[in-house]
Amino acid sequence: MANETTEPAKRATKRAAGKSRRRPVKSSASGAKAPARRPAGPSTLCIDIGGTGLKMMVLDGAGKPVNERDRVDTPHPATPRAVLGALGQQIQRQPKFDRVSVGFPGVVVDGVTLNAPNLDPSFGGFHLAKALEKLAGKPTRVCNDADVQGLAVVSGRGVELVITLGTGMGSGLYLDGRLVPNLELAHHVFRRRKTYEENVSDRTLHRIGKKKWRKRVREVIDHLAPVFNYSMLYVGGGNSRILRQEDLPRNVKIVSNDAGILGGFHLWR
Repeated sequence: MANETTEPAKRATKRAAGKSRRRPVKSSASGAKAPARRPAGPSTLCIDIGGTGLKMMVLDGAGKPVNERDRVDTPHPATPRAVLGALGQQIQRQPKFDRVSVGFPGVVVDGVTLNAPNLDPSFGGFHLAKALEKLAGKPTRVCNDADVQGLAVVSGRGVELVITLGTGMGSGLYLDGRLVPNLELAHHVFRRRKTYEENVSDRTLHRIGKKKWRKRVREVIDHLAPVFNYSMLYVGGGNSRILRQEDLPRNVKIVSNDAGILGGFHLWR
């Protein structure tokens, strides 16, 4: 009879002891979880200016996204005034940032855009870095968009080449991770007196269809290989999604179009 009454008591005592050993859950005064801390270091507003879209996102001190990508259509005509007006509205929606990186579809030297084949001719000789510094109130760096994209994907070993397939065609060249800026392969004559860009542009894609366009891209790749003798070629841009990895050589890799934004973090290294 004594055993029947003591065993339940022992089990109750063990349950009480187990509860007392549980660690309390930390919470704020309101009961909500404390927000996660961002990595130390400046946050970067990364902007990708394209012929069809303007995209931006804030990256933290480790180069990781803080918010969702913000995208609007590129205004037409895409004059500096119109593009800056659209960017200004987007910037107002972004989280706090400390600096700005910009990928631009044209040749850029010391923050000045020398041309913009898929935007408005008035971008020729425009000091975009200075204009965006005034607009955002933060230090700003501007670089060719394909060059920026490559900074996010190259391994840093040997000769590496990047091409981007979107409204037009961009290109970037790297030696042991160091950028050779403003390589404009797109406007070099490729076949039938037409340039690389004319052969694989978005307009050509819609005119000839995906199957023929993929063949054109492969011809471009086969033509570039013996010229640059790269260890790896990276293919990005919005239309790279139409390609199939299994159709490409082993040293050619399709990369996400998000690299056009993520590379902005590396522009400050």
